[in-house]
Amino acid sequence: MQTKLRTKASATLTVNNKQIELPVYEGAVGPDVLDIRKLYGEGGVFTYDPGYQSTASAESQITYIDGDEGVLLYRGYPIDQLAEQSNFIEVCYLLLHGELPDAEQYKTFEKAITHHTMLHAQFDRFFEGFRRDAHPMAVMVGTVGALAAFYHDSTDIDDSYQRMVASHRMIAKMPTIAGRAFKYTIGQPFVSPRNELDYASNFLRMCFAVPAEDYVVNPVLARALDVFMILHADHEQNASTSTVRLAGSSGANPFACIASGIACLWGPAHGGANEAALKMLDDIGDVKNIPDFIKRVKDPGDDVRLMGFGHRVYKNYDPRAKVMQKLCHAVLKEVGAENDPMLKVAMELEKIALNDEYFVNRKLYPNIDFYSGITLKAMGFPTSMFTVLFAVARTVGWIAQWAEMIEDPSQKIGRPRQIYTGAPRRDFVAMDKR
Repeated sequence: MQTKLRTKASATLTVNNKQIELPVYEGAVGPDVLDIRKLYGEGGVFTYDPGYQSTASAESQITYIDGDEGVLLYRGYPIDQLAEQSNFIEVCYLLLHGELPDAEQYKTFEKAITHHTMLHAQFDRFFEGFRRDAHPMAVMVGTVGALAAFYHDSTDIDDSYQRMVASHRMIAKMPTIAGRAFKYTIGQPFVSPRNELDYASNFLRMCFAVPAEDYVVNPVLARALDVFMILHADHEQNASTSTVRLAGSSGANPFACIASGIACLWGPAHGGANEAALKMLDDIGDVKNIPDFIKRVKDPGDDVRLMGFGHRVYKNYDPRAKVMQKLCHAVLKEVGAENDPMLKVAMELEKIALNDEYFVNRKLYPNIDFYSGITLKAMGFPTSMFTVLFAVARTVGWIAQWAEMIEDPSQKIGRPRQIYTGAPRRDFVAMDKR
């Protein structure tokens, strides 16, 4: 990875009566960055930043977010342009290679992904080790980590060819594993991938086809799922991506790193947000209950939480939500779900949030989790599969970030510091004298 950091100026920090010169860098866009790498060595102090809210852990050329302006760029391309004009496989190529493919490059890449979708026959035995009522995300964490036991010919992280093969394998096999996790938990036989189908259509078939009848892919649903994956493909240094990078910094194989990302994504504060939004709608139950719910939301003394509105990063409108909103309404219309009580609640809540002064002034707009939860439910996915679908889409982002980290000569093994506030040094006391 060729660094694109440009020195802009320097800052002088006085600490312990010593002046330290710290360089200031500017990126392609976004705020300037203060380089504190020599702070501990020269000043004997380090920074305190819980959650790394003001700390850049890596230099990256993949994704850029401007939360104040509601901007999300993949390799410089606005997310709305990619969602409207591209497809998920093309976006995968873009994230991995940095540029959009030409026709020949796209054909070669698509073929590589398509022909890696099958799993080793013995791999299916892993699923039998889980209880039938196991959460699909538990199955995903265990099985993805096990890929290293089957594809050890692509675990040498120092070999660029093996890194590429591992990347293709994970993007290709993730929908197959996810489809099996779904089928296993509902007691239906596994459905193998078909090479003539595109990525999203193949996944829908592996989830919903049954041996008793032919399965015809609905193009509206396939396109909605494809765009859903584009919107979730990467999101800069979020918790799961940082987990993948941290695991990878130790030299762990790529399959183990992606498994760690899936485990992190499972958290309700991260990938489980759309499931939480749907649970909120279920708790409201009926449109007639919305006024009372809104009253409770506005009451500072009430602990009721509004899920699926606002965003920790986007202080303005979530750019992905605009795209997801259109998809949501298209899917609802296609499947005839307008009369679903929960979806009626969702649409009424959306209308209030977009017009009520309380929500507008606080910029509590519906976010992508609000719309994606409704959309996935209308497509036939249970809430337990929502985070699994997120993981399938985010795999390419994790892989691209992992590969970028491996190729970055300045990257070191992750080792955050701490402020120790425990007991000072003390001597051991024998048990009979305590």
